[in-house]
Amino acid sequence: MKNVLRYAISLALAGGLLWLVFKDMDLAAMLDRLQQADWRWIALSCSLVLMAHITRAWRWQMLLEPLGHRPSLFDATTSVLTGYFANYIIPRMGEVTRCGTLYKLEKVPVNLSFGTVVAERVFDVLTLLVLIALNFLLEFDRLSTFFLDFFGSKVSGGEPQGTNFLLIGFGGIVLLITIGVVFILTNKSLREKLLQNAIIIKIATFLKGMLEGVLSIRKLRSPALFIFSTLLIWVFYYLISYVLFFSIPETSTLGPLAGLTILVIGAIGMTAPTQGGIGAYHLLVGNVMILYGLTQKDGITLATFVHGTQMLFMLAVGALAFLVVLLKNRKSTTEPALSEQPVS
Repeated sequence: MKNVLRYAISLALAGGLLWLVFKDMDLAAMLDRLQQADWRWIALSCSLVLMAHITRAWRWQMLLEPLGHRPSLFDATTSVLTGYFANYIIPRMGEVTRCGTLYKLEKVPVNLSFGTVVAERVFDVLTLLVLIALNFLLEFDRLSTFFLDFFGSKVSGGEPQGTNFLLIGFGGIVLLITIGVVFILTNKSLREKLLQNAIIIKIATFLKGMLEGVLSIRKLRSPALFIFSTLLIWVFYYLISYVLFFSIPETSTLGPLAGLTILVIGAIGMTAPTQGGIGAYHLLVGNVMILYGLTQKDGITLATFVHGTQMLFMLAVGALAFLVVLLKNRKSTTEPALSEQPVS
């Protein structure tokens, strides 16, 4: 019941966000424009999606090797693809599905493979934080305007004083957090009580796991190769969206910095608790593109195009990977039975 409820809430949230995004759009006109897109750029983008996931599987091999397991690149890639396939159906199920698939294919214990997935997520989060900082450094005026106007209007109902209200509220929260941290650090008895709290223990365990994940790179045969593969994954992620600019006339003039903004804002949208970031991605990317000279409708069209292309391709490739797993499992279960037949 808990899982059903979680899925229903996620689906409802995605539906509500999509309604908010598309309520003023002419969907027939948007679909007509998307059908006129240059499919050569779409094919290139899909190829980059596949290369990104193959690189992710390659990086996963590096993390599994110190643990005594070296799955084939094909099986690791198949597991990664089934994980993303599951994530588009049930949010946050991708990691579990991915590790379970690798166990079926290569008998790698799930607890070991799941630990490596957590470790690689740590490096992905760190890379994303660096990209966010770089994006804000290069596009500070545009992005500060976007976040202040977008979230300020939500707080104030669209009134001009929303930006000031947001800044004051943010400053107040930072001040309260700072005072709270100083008070805890200087009060030993309170600190000891907090360390016995279940929620605090979970947070501390999570942070400890993140630190261990970062330090696990020292056990790798080639840490430099691991870092290179991580950067290569994010280069592919950047190019996946950027090359699609050239498939639609309205977005063909957007520059490289617009591609970086889509990567960062889109990654933030993908963290929403909906299937594959549906709705949140469209809302954030569609609105941030206004800062680059697009109308809101063109921005939403671009967001739909980028997200939809990746989603449809991943559903198709993920379903194919899932079919491969089923066939390999069936073959592995029938072979022992055949070998037990008496030789006549």
